[in-house]
Amino acid sequence: MRKITIGIVLFPRFQMLDIAGPGDAFGEVRILSGGDHLYEFLTIGTTRGPIQSSSGLTMSPDRTIFDPCPDLDTLIFPGGLGVFDLLEDSTLINWLKARNKSTRRMCAICNGVFAFGAAGMINGKTVSTHWMDVSQLSRMFPKAVVEADRIYVKDTSLYTTAGVTAGIDLALALIEEDIGRKMALDVAKYLIVHLRRAGGQSQFSPLLDMQGESDSVTAEVQAHILDNLAENHTLTSLAQKMSLSERHLSRVFKQGTGVTPMNFLSDARLDAVRQYLESSDLGLREIAVRCGFETADNLRRVFTRRFQLSPLEYRQRFHSIKA
Repeated sequence: MRKITIGIVLFPRFQMLDIAGPGDAFGEVRILSGGDHLYEFLTIGTTRGPIQSSSGLTMSPDRTIFDPCPDLDTLIFPGGLGVFDLLEDSTLINWLKARNKSTRRMCAICNGVFAFGAAGMINGKTVSTHWMDVSQLSRMFPKAVVEADRIYVKDTSLYTTAGVTAGIDLALALIEEDIGRKMALDVAKYLIVHLRRAGGQSQFSPLLDMQGESDSVTAEVQAHILDNLAENHTLTSLAQKMSLSERHLSRVFKQGTGVTPMNFLSDARLDAVRQYLESSDLGLREIAVRCGFETADNLRRVFTRRFQLSPLEYRQRFHSIKA
């Protein structure tokens, strides 16, 4: 019987699903392998006593970061609302640094990567996190390369994931590394999840970042684009409407939003397409015309390139169920 010890860090207001999902995936290995492979868990608290998760459910850790810790094969640090309270906790940071030297795999789920960042572990590394935290992670740790659309990322011995359920994707990848593809596939089938889900996390996240004062040039351009998605906008036409030079409009707009007017137009059109796919039964040709793509083929090509799944696949996943 092969044993692999996985340490799981618990802190006040951790995300329960970040550890429960991977825990169930690893637990199924023992059943499906007939006991030939066994993942052992060790929960490690950042405080003494029972620790309450963000959902209100409570767990009692096996030990704490203040106690001696046996050797670990893999460490999992979940995300959660409480992770930002830990970034200046010198005891935890030093503990993570020590674990990083002795542990084969260091894994952060969701925004748990911020704790790794505080420990200096992601400098020069490619990482992922929940789409809501991508900008903040990039600002706080500029030496890291943040992949905004990746479900999970492996960079040498460091593993990071997108939000919440992405911990299951990571667990399946680790199982495949340790035991093989067949076991990972069998676990995925049992859990009724994809071994590798199609598309990145941009299929879940909003594309538009509506910035700019309500009476600003930026806000006026945004409103014009959103009200007239079917029009054939160009930088020249937008600049002429605002009585500005193309260069000045581009500079002002990017200062206010972080993107160019044409990038905003592209994101606005794709977000509108997603809304139609989610909430209407309109055909792809009609959606294409309404959103400024002209043809269904053009829409399909742009949509698939951006989200790594087709409009049809997106509709099958996210279309609202009518009573």
